[in-house]
Amino acid sequence: MTLQIGMLLYPGLTQLDLTGPFEVLHRIPGARVHLVWKDTQPVRADSGLGLVPTTAFADCPPLDIVFVPGGSGQAAVMADAEVLDFLRHHARTARYVTSVCTGALILGAAGLLDGYNAATHWAFVELLPAFGARHVAGRVVVDRNRITGGGVTAGIDFALRLVAELAGEGVAKAIQLGLEYDPAPPFASGHPDVADPALVAQLRTRFAKSTARLAAK
Repeated sequence: MTLQIGMLLYPGLTQLDLTGPFEVLHRIPGARVHLVWKDTQPVRADSGLGLVPTTAFADCPPLDIVFVPGGSGQAAVMADAEVLDFLRHHARTARYVTSVCTGALILGAAGLLDGYNAATHWAFVELLPAFGARHVAGRVVVDRNRITGGGVTAGIDFALRLVAELAGEGVAKAIQLGLEYDPAPPFASGHPDVADPALVAQLRTRFAKSTARLAAK
């Protein structure tokens, strides 16, 4: 039986939020991954990289997995009734409703995180309660059928956890090995808990405008 996975595309998404999990999830035996948007015209990530949807909203089959990435373009998506209705419709029957990074805020805007524990990018965690969600520290947070990942690179961890839920730990481990996912970052600077406080303050200032804009949604 085919496992139908729908990954939302939209203009201004962060491509690694999408492509990290995609590289893991398309390897699940029997999986079919749909890159979904309103139509099948190419969209540009916030980096400028072009991405091509494979399935329009109107043609999307019932989904087992709903997935939403984050990105600077999400403010418009959070106010887009067509997108939010699409997510609500498929979430009603999906096995798992999921996100990476600030994609959690899009799920929140659709009312899909109310009463759930969730993760998101560290700079935006204070926005989760506005959608009825409870922030829980961690690269991946599982609460019933909601699975949410932290910022950007956490998408690979998220996807491997999802594979374990769907196909078993053995399949997840084999995919991890095939991808040689054995991270050893050159610097201890990937999270505010370990980074230089001055650098954390600098990044918080940089993210402040985006945080304020999303808080107004």
